This record gives sequence, C-alpha cells and structure tokens, in this order.
Amino acid sequence: MITFIVSLVVLVLGYFIYGKMVERIFGPDDRVTPAVERADGVDFIVIPGWKIFMIQFLNIAGTGPIFGAIMGAKFGPSAYLWIVLGCIFAGAVHDYLSGMLSLRHGGAGLPELVGAYLGNTTKRVMLVFSILLLVMVGAVFVYSPAEILKGIWGSGTMWIILIFVYYIIATMLPIDKIIGKVYPLFAFSLLFMAAGLLVCLLLKWPSLPELWDGLGNRAILSGHDSEPIWPCLFITIACGAISGFHATQSPLMARCMKSERSGRPIFYGAMITEGIVALIWATVSMYFFYGEPTAGMAVLSPEKGFSTSAPAVVTLVCNDWLGIVGGILAMLGVVAAPITSGDTAFRSARLIIADFVHLEQRSIRKRLYICIPLFAASIALLLWQIENPNGFNVIWKYFGWANQTLAVFTLWTLTVYLVQQRKPYIITLLPALLMTTVSATFLLVSKQALGLNLTLGYSLGAVVLIVALAWFLKYLQGRKA
Repeated sequence: MITFIVSLVVLVLGYFIYGKMVERIFGPDDRVTPAVERADGVDFIVIPGWKIFMIQFLNIAGTGPIFGAIMGAKFGPSAYLWIVLGCIFAGAVHDYLSGMLSLRHGGAGLPELVGAYLGNTTKRVMLVFSILLLVMVGAVFVYSPAEILKGIWGSGTMWIILIFVYYIIATMLPIDKIIGKVYPLFAFSLLFMAAGLLVCLLLKWPSLPELWDGLGNRAILSGHDSEPIWPCLFITIACGAISGFHATQSPLMARCMKSERSGRPIFYGAMITEGIVALIWATVSMYFFYGEPTAGMAVLSPEKGFSTSAPAVVTLVCNDWLGIVGGILAMLGVVAAPITSGDTAFRSARLIIADFVHLEQRSIRKRLYICIPLFAASIALLLWQIENPNGFNVIWKYFGWANQTLAVFTLWTLTVYLVQQRKPYIITLLPALLMTTVSATFLLVSKQALGLNLTLGYSLGAVVLIVALAWFLKYLQGRKA
C-alpha cells in the first residue's frame, strides 16, 4: 500500500507542477475560441467548464482505466510505474496539447491536425486509421455493456439494439441536448465508484506487492502464462497512462470551451483523474491477484482464481466491498462509461469525415449523409463479432494496438508543432520515441501478432527506435538549413 499512496500523491503533484510547466510552454491566451467564433448550435456550443471536464473525463475513460488496469495489474508493481509516469509525462501532455492545438485550429479533428504538421499523405492515412479505430470503439462498446446488462435483465440482443438506438440519437442531436445534460451524472457515478474503493482500500490496508519487491513479470513468477512485460504492459494499460483515442475526443470539447485558460483542468486534469481511477483499480486488482496472506480471488472467485476476467473482477469487488447501493452505482459507472465513449466515438467520426469532405453539419440531412454508412459499417462489424465466439477478443486486441499507434501519430504531430514554434519539444519527443518503439515491438513479439523470438523482436524494436530518432534529427537539420 505504500507504493500506492506515494503513486497517488505523485499523480496529484504532477498536475500542479508538470501540468503547469506544460501549460506555460504552450501559452494559452485570451483569443476568441471556436465555440464563440463558430457557434452553430450543434457541435460548436459554449458549455460551462466543470461540465466539459466531466464530459471529457467520461469520454476518455470508457472501461479503459478499469479493465486495462485490472489486466495490467497481473504484471505486478511495474503497473504502478507505468500509470504514474505514463500519465504525467505522456498521457496528460498528449491530451492537453492535442486539445489545445485543436482550439488553435478552429476545433479541427485529429486527421486535420496531423495533416497540418506531418503532410497530406499522413493525413489521409490518419483519416482511414482514425475512422477504423472509432468504428471499432463503437462496436466494442456496444457489446461489452450489453453483456453486463443481460446478466441483470433481458437478452443481449435487446440491449444491443437499445444501445445502438441511443447511439444514433446521441450522435445526431446537438451536443448540449444529451451529452451536456446526462454525462456529468454518469461521470459522477464513475468517480463515486473510485472514491468508494479508495476508502475501502484505506480501511482494509491490505498487504500488497511493493516496487522494492521487484519489477519483473509477477504473473510468470507466480507460475501463470503471460505476455512479456515489455512492451505488452504498455499496450494493456492504455487509457490510464496514454491513449490515442483521447486525441479524437479532445476536439469535441475544444469546440465547447469559452476560454483557452481552462485547458489545463479540462484536458490535463481529466487525464490525471483517469490515472487516479486506473491506479485505484490496479491496487484493488493487486489485492485480488496477489494480496497476502490470502488473495481476494481465493475468497471471491475461488473457481477461476487468476483467470478471473476483468468484468468479473469488477462485479465481484464492487458487490463485496460497496454493498447493494454502492454496487449499483458502481455498475452504473462501468456500464455507462463504455456506452458514452461509444457514442462520442461515432460523433467524433462524423465530424472527422465532415471536416475532410467539407460538409457542414447544421442540417440533420447532411448529418445523415455521414451517419448512415458509418453506422452500417459498425453494425456489420458488430454482427461479425457476435457470430464469432472469439470476435470480441480479436477486436479488442487490435483496438489496443491501434489505440497506442494513434498516440504515436499524435505525439509526432505535437513534436513537429513545438519545433516550428521554437518551444521545448523534448516534452513530446521522448514519449513519441517511447510509444513508437512500444507499438512496433508489440507487433513483433506479442502472441497476438507475429510472436517472434524475444531477442529478435527486441533487436528489431531497437532498430525502429534508431530509425525514428534518425528521421527526427534529419527533420531538425532540414529546418536549420
């Protein structure tokens, strides 16, 4: 628990110290924001700052900081390091600068930003990549809450239809009609769950693995089959440390901000809050898998033990620790989070396509031009997922890799921006190099991808790192010439 407490304090300090430094580097000012300058009553609408924070937090969270943290905790205490350092120095920087850059470009979506700094070819690649990722998010985040809800009442098919109908309505309506009114309540549920579990942890004060007990893959040391800690930990825990999906969501909120100066609490702050949620769930999961003298799984889930799935861990822990009322609120947060992330994923996809084809979105008819094929593609993917027993796992694996690869493109975009502005680009260069190497190495060594020998895979990953650094140095040299 000492590692957990220290990590919690460091995350909070990171917001006030490093977050302030990043804000100073960017330099927000009092210029007119897109929400005021381009107000259209649909997507460009001024919303109070506290609401934007709650919506941003819910949009970027989904089930990522919960399920990802649970699966990442199986690696052991090294998960703490990645959540804390990744969140402060990579994820929150990524979210803040991508959101603020969108503000400076009229609320532009991620492909537009990438095209402005990495060229039109990369922009077209990012357009396809982003839409595919967002459609995957929509399909995955229909299926997972439906699976949870059918266990409470009704059938999976019924819930899938109802969630999809909601997606269509929420994607089409102005952002302040549903998202602006209901999402802060769902965000509260998610925060309540985290706060409740934090109190339980402090009262129980369980004996857990600490950093000084070793950073090796604890799953393997405990005799369980597991992926290599490098780079798989960095893919497994995404939303609690850094996630490219966030860069598709930040422009939605950039179109609703009245002042640039609220960017740090909204973008950097929401990511730190998500990191805290991930930290809490990672700690709860450490107790579940490795607690002493008796691990929680031995008490709560003796029939499955270490193989207990992430959703099952959530249900078992919430019901056991938070009681009936707390468990209901917790499950509301777990169910609402993916649903709300799914509909904002579709909304983001609609706006990205609209920006690319220069199609205004004031009229419902023109929104339908984009939404109909978008939803058709997602329904096709969803049907494939349902028909294939392992469909959800396959989509989730590719979503995880695509998510971090999207962060790679975003970080390089931000690095080029900082270079052009003659600002300290080191704050994004180091995360860009790290995530480039992580994404490439994952494809090489993971059992979910090529599954190469670790020595060969790591060597090729090092080559990717060298090539990326050489490309950047060549770019810098060209700027000086």
